[in-house]
Amino acid sequence: MSKLALLGGQPVRTKPWPSWPVFDAGEERALLEVLRSGKWWHLSLEEGAEAAGTAGVQPSSKVAEFERAFAALQRAQYGIACATGTAALEIALKALGIGPGDEVIVPPYTFVATASAVLSINAVPVFVDIESDTFNISPARIQQAVTPGTKAIIPVHFAGQAADMESIFSIATKHQLRVIEDAAHAHGAAWRGRGLGSLGDAGTFSFQASKNMTSGEGGAVLTNIEDLAVRCRSYVWGGRDVGRPWYEHHRLGWNYRLTEFQAAILLHQLKRVEAQTRIRLKNAQYLTGRLSSIPGIRPLKVTPDATTHSYHIYIFRFNPQEFGLERTQFLAALSREGVLCSEGYVHPLYRNPMFLNQDFYPRGCPITCGHYHSTIDYASFADLCPNAERACQEAVWLEHRQLLGSQDDMDDIAAAVEKIYENRQELLTVG
Repeated sequence: MSKLALLGGQPVRTKPWPSWPVFDAGEERALLEVLRSGKWWHLSLEEGAEAAGTAGVQPSSKVAEFERAFAALQRAQYGIACATGTAALEIALKALGIGPGDEVIVPPYTFVATASAVLSINAVPVFVDIESDTFNISPARIQQAVTPGTKAIIPVHFAGQAADMESIFSIATKHQLRVIEDAAHAHGAAWRGRGLGSLGDAGTFSFQASKNMTSGEGGAVLTNIEDLAVRCRSYVWGGRDVGRPWYEHHRLGWNYRLTEFQAAILLHQLKRVEAQTRIRLKNAQYLTGRLSSIPGIRPLKVTPDATTHSYHIYIFRFNPQEFGLERTQFLAALSREGVLCSEGYVHPLYRNPMFLNQDFYPRGCPITCGHYHSTIDYASFADLCPNAERACQEAVWLEHRQLLGSQDDMDDIAAAVEKIYENRQELLTVG
């Protein structure tokens, strides 16, 4: 095969990949409509309560329209929009009664918000290892980690594939635990035909810039429990209650509202998400077929229950012994061949200084300020989470926008990997 681009040859890929975010004149018109209306954020709980019912906002607002539409996409009864995906996790945890000193089981191979949201309400994240072939949280390890102080589980549907919800629900039922789905990667994804985020007590989403639906920032909580939806909305709205006076605050809440501008963008993003998901899924399946025959390349397993995988990230495991190169060499070569790639998380969450030093709140909260009646050493989780440790050493991530291309584009990715494999000795020679 031709000389590697890293060594001065021509790259496999020279044309650009699909851009992200995807937008058109529809978003532009929607933003101008909001701008000219002068209504840049949706009106109070009180003003729209009678007409909107549980929704608790003015029915004509873009935010209310988006909440209903997004909940319908994921097959949930109630949707509550908010400022960020992190905020969505905090809101769901607090609305479910999780509080100071409670233990919440989370995976260590995820964005920090899954754990930091737990800390933000003075609860204690307990890390549980992932499965090596899916990178989703391991139900067997969840069972081992449950203590009398455990109150909730937050499974992350990592990269857009459903976690093993049957096993997780079995454990939650046995121990009377709450389940909050972190579905930040899972717009349009499903488990056994049911939309992710609609399965547990609550599900949370992010609309941050990299996500499969985006308004730059934003989040949402979904639930099928009416009184939980009411509490979530109250926390978004500074602790106000539907139908009560504007300056009457019933609980400690936040100002975590989504703006009308963001909702207007998301309503147009929503029109594309199902078609984009189908394209990503088709291309990912084809790419897996191409990559699986290359030594040292192991695409993550897709389970039968993950009836729709949203592929926020396409991931394969890289085995340096089988491939014949170190991962750093492979990633450098792949990037130069024109493929957008990265190593993903460089270490599990518990290796961050925040956890090692337990630098959470002043006066030691939540670990040593009287709420938590046990001890926790986050450094010890390295021995308890070998799969998460290995994932940080083996993973190769490809950006989801590449999956919005054609089959020929997938062939470019596969050809680049094959080219590097065929020329690996040259890289070893030059060091």
